[in-house]
Formats: sequence, structure tokens, C-alpha cells
Amino acid sequence: MLLSELKRLYHIIKVFLSYGLDELIPKHRITLPARLGCRALFWIKNQHADKPLGERLRLALQTLGPVWIKLGQMLSTRRDLFPPHIADQLALLQDKVAPFDGKKARQYIEKSFGGPIDKWFDDFDETPLASASIAQVHTATLKENGKEVVLKVIRPDIQPVIKADIRLMYRLANLLPFLPDGRRLRPKEVIREYEKTLLDELNLLREAANAIQLRRNFENSSMLYIPEVYSDYCHENVMVMERIYGIPVSDIDALNAQNTNMKLLAERGVKVFFTQVFRDSFFHADMHPGNVFISYDHPENPYYIGIDCGIVGSLNKEDKRYLAENFLAFFNRDYRRVAELHVDSGWVPADTNVEDFEFAIRTVCEPIFEKPLSEISFGHVLLNLFNTARRFNMEVQPQLVLLQKTLLYVEGLGRQLYPQLDLWKTAKPFLEDWLHSQIGITALVNGIKSKAPYWIEKMPELPELVYDSLKQHKNMKLTLEKLTEQISSQRVKQRQSYFLLGMGTTLFLCGSLFFVSGFKTLFSVFISLGLLAWIWGWFKSGNAQ
Repeated sequence: MLLSELKRLYHIIKVFLSYGLDELIPKHRITLPARLGCRALFWIKNQHADKPLGERLRLALQTLGPVWIKLGQMLSTRRDLFPPHIADQLALLQDKVAPFDGKKARQYIEKSFGGPIDKWFDDFDETPLASASIAQVHTATLKENGKEVVLKVIRPDIQPVIKADIRLMYRLANLLPFLPDGRRLRPKEVIREYEKTLLDELNLLREAANAIQLRRNFENSSMLYIPEVYSDYCHENVMVMERIYGIPVSDIDALNAQNTNMKLLAERGVKVFFTQVFRDSFFHADMHPGNVFISYDHPENPYYIGIDCGIVGSLNKEDKRYLAENFLAFFNRDYRRVAELHVDSGWVPADTNVEDFEFAIRTVCEPIFEKPLSEISFGHVLLNLFNTARRFNMEVQPQLVLLQKTLLYVEGLGRQLYPQLDLWKTAKPFLEDWLHSQIGITALVNGIKSKAPYWIEKMPELPELVYDSLKQHKNMKLTLEKLTEQISSQRVKQRQSYFLLGMGTTLFLCGSLFFVSGFKTLFSVFISLGLLAWIWGWFKSGNAQ
């Protein structure tokens, strides 16, 4: 470990202890070494004893920077795992992170645009509208058309901090394979995926492209709206987009006050997730409550507004197929099929005992069915599945990490909006329809439709392609005939060579017998003939190559 990384590790421990977060270490015999180590190695007392634990945890994560803030954002959606006084504080990390100076934001924007901000925008507000871990946004009016917009600007000097934390994570990941079960977790691959998503967030041109793609995928949709991006005004560290007005999805009181159809809203959240994953293979992977709003329009038929598209995920065709079949097998309680799919996909070793794996999955999952979402804790289910996976050497799939995180967000939102939501009943018809579209006549027709433009383009070239194919077939046939003749000739020469070499050996043996018997003249004749047979056989073997 480099000195700079040791300093960062020390800083992390120091921050946690200065905020008294050692209280989170359970008082148990197993954790006794950790608790004693904190007191023996670090003489740091809680400097914020006057603040409640939830606030101290939020402030510590905020102090450590974007990597830790992102962790807090994900944990804030898990109200089934944390008491309200902690979950409420973590929720403030979604868009209530301490901002940086608005004058600096103006300077960075003007540097990117190459001129004073008043040249392109009116009414630029130096007080940020919202501030998050990676960037903050300011409101303005676009001179070109008079529309209200927001300007998103990356925090200054944030990239070195992120890279330092990621390097430290890699160092710690190098230690995991030496621990029991460490190699199966594939920590380096997981960290590499996390690093990619964080660094992608630092490039706002990429976020702009993601937002444009998502907006196109849900054009004219009644479920999700993505604000318009003004790409002509976007730069790597500045993005300009339409300003939206909506109710934060976490503001349940405001949603109820306008008589929002909460059941429909929760069901649409599930459908939006599965539509992005399976229909589009392009999903918003940072759907924490700070990035999701509900339109004020027609609350009886509500729709979502999604922002901050810096992190997106995608799955290949094979992963989508295995996931869909796994979900449906879970919904149908076909645990044998779940076990077989895990083996077929390579997620568990091929020599896994399917019967044992099936029984283990049934033990974990059977109790969760036919219950409302309020009685189901996916956090506990995932923990049990993790323990099951460890027994069967299941490897972590890095390409599914973003999907798993997004699914946790969706569950957290659904739990807040409508605790009685039947997740299985909502998702199962969608997955059945999607799988049906991938096989049978429907899939064949769709495949023909997708390939038709290519075939039409190639139709004028068809006669020439047929002629070339026939010509190549004829040339290939002649080539094969020549090769066959050469091989036959070589085999004949090899047989002749072996015969001559064998004859030469026989003549040598006979000559040796004549020499022992005293017939020196015959000895000379047979030895000479044997030598000639060997030379001739050697020559034949050379020509057979």
C-alpha cells in the first residue's frame, strides 16, 4: 500500500471515529477484536456527541466524498433495514449535499462556454437549486427561446478524490481472495464496474447522450418523462436541460394531498423498470428518490419524471433471457428451473448438484410469496440467497451489479408509495409477454422485419452474389480434388518408403547373419542392398512430405 493510500485509509477511520460511528459495531463476542482495536490503535473520541446517530452518519459520509455519498444514497432507500431516524438523514444525501460557491460555478461555466454567461443565458442564479455528490444545478433562462433551463456543473477538483478512493478499494480487494470465500465475490471486477459508473458521471456529454436516448425510448409514454437536453450548449463539465416542476417521489404527504393514485404510481414504477431492462436493454441505474419526481398534472393518471442519467446500464441478449426466465421461474415457484438456469448460465459451476441447489433456493424463497410488499424484505432475502450462493460457489456477476442496485431502488420507492403493492402480480404478465415475443411466430416475424431493410438493400446484388458463390464452389471443388490427389500420392509414397526401409532393415539382418557364418561375400552384397534400400526409402519419405 502506498503512503498516500495509507493516509486515506487512516482519514476514513478517523472520520468514522470522530463522528462516533463505532457505535454501529454490534456488541458481540465476534466483534470484540474490532471494538478493542479501535480503542487501542486510535485515540479519537466522538466530537459530535450532541448530534443524533443518523445525522452523524450522514455528515461522515458527506465528509468522505462522492464514493461514500453514493453508498448513503443507496442505503437511504432501504427503510426496511434502517430505523426512520437513520433513513431520514441518509435521504438528505440525495439532493441536500453541501453546495460549493456559486461564483465558482459561474467561473467554470464561463470557462467552458468561452465567454460571459450573459451571452447565452438570462437570470442565472448563483444560488444552486440542488446540490449532489458529483455536481450541482443552477437555474437560468435560455436567451435563444426564453425557456427555463437548469445548468448542471461538475464539482471542482472532484476527480482526484474519486480516483484515490477507488485505488484504495483496489488495494483492499487484493486482500479478499486470500480470505475464505473472497475469490468467489470477484471484488476487482465489481470495483472496476463501480469505477466505470463513477467516472462516467464526471462526463456530462455522456449523461446528455444517455438522457436523449431515454427520452427517445419513452417518447409519448404515459409512464415516464425525461426532460429535453439542449445538446448545443453541453460540454464535458456543463450540461443544459429543460427545467421541470414536480413533486419529489419521497414527499408522500404532497402526493396524498393532491389525491395521487398511489397504487397505479407504484405499479408504473415496476413497469418502467422492466420496460427499460427487457424492452430497451438500456436502464436508468441511479433511480434514488432524489432523481425521481411526479408530475403535478392529472394525479389520477400520474407519471414519473426522471433526471440525472449519468449512470445507465445494459444487458446482453443472453443475460436478459436468463433473467426473465429466472424471474418467471421464481414467480411460478419452479425452483428446479431456477437451479438449472443458474447452471446453464455458468453462474454456478457445472458440477453443482441441482437437487441440493433447488432445495436450498426453495428454503429461502418459498416464505416470501403471496405477501404484500410491506411484509417482504428483499434485503433479508438477498442476504439468505448470498449465504446459499456461498455454499454452491456462485460467483458475483459484475454486469448485474447495476441491475441489482436499481432493483433495490425500485423496491424502496414501491415500499414508500404503496406498501400493499403486489410486485409479482405486476411484473409477471410483463415478463411473460416479453418472453413470448422472443420465441415462436412473433419472434420470427419481428426478426424478418428487423432484417428486411438489409435484405432489400442486398437484393440488386443477389445475381452477382449467386454467380460468385457458384464460381467459388467450383474453384473449391477443383482445389479439393487436387488436395485429394496429392494426399493419395503422398500416402502411396509413404507406403513405398516404409516398405523400402523395412526391406533395408531385413537385408542388414541377413547380412549380419552371413557375416557371423563366415560368408563375407554375401555379407557385403546384402549390406550394400540394405543400404541402397534405406537411401531409396529415405528419398521416398522426403518426397511424401
